[in-house]
Amino acid sequence: MAAGVSRLPPRLTTLAVYSSPTPNPFSPNNRRVARPRPRLPPISISMDPALADPAHVQALMLACAHSCAIRLPAPPGAAARPEPVDIRKLRTALAHSFLVVSVFCGARFLELEDGGGADDRRFLGLELGLGLGRRGEQRLVGFGRAVSDVGLTASVHDVVVHPSLQRRGIGRKILEKITRVLHSRGIYDISALCTGKERPFFESCGFDNDAMGSTTMMYTKSIQK
Repeated sequence: MAAGVSRLPPRLTTLAVYSSPTPNPFSPNNRRVARPRPRLPPISISMDPALADPAHVQALMLACAHSCAIRLPAPPGAAARPEPVDIRKLRTALAHSFLVVSVFCGARFLELEDGGGADDRRFLGLELGLGLGRRGEQRLVGFGRAVSDVGLTASVHDVVVHPSLQRRGIGRKILEKITRVLHSRGIYDISALCTGKERPFFESCGFDNDAMGSTTMMYTKSIQK
């Protein structure tokens, strides 16, 4: 890094900033009692893009009600339903991502996590060909990716963890992998888009509002049925 150039903290969320570490729940300044997390079953984490099968990523996104697709407004009185992301566009997006992080867990642990009933197995994709991705006896349970200009900036997208394994620290591990790799390449300006519901998660991982006061704006073309 050139002399005199400071390392700027990466940005994340509706342009939030990766700044301070997560507050210690056991600090005397924190009076809230942290509830213990459920035990995390054995997982494996890979950054091999060959293991990020688009169909498996699509199925995981759908299980998490996460969609990148532009959706038509729901009819009056009807609840909005998540739509599967276009598999062709997803395949292209994965191919052009700077890095991808995939998290796998043994199928037998997933059965135990959700009780092992027929409905649970179907929800987890253990009986469906379009269910969670396999890697031997492993199933895709977490995913995240980043795109970058490989020089100045990067952005994080599609961080998802299967509902049966959420609040176990998997999402945090995905973000740690992504930011560590970007930092190793000298990229500290990292942004991402998130919903209001997802914002507390990113904040708990050290992200905050952009110090420059930037605001993310999206241009979308109206579509009609």
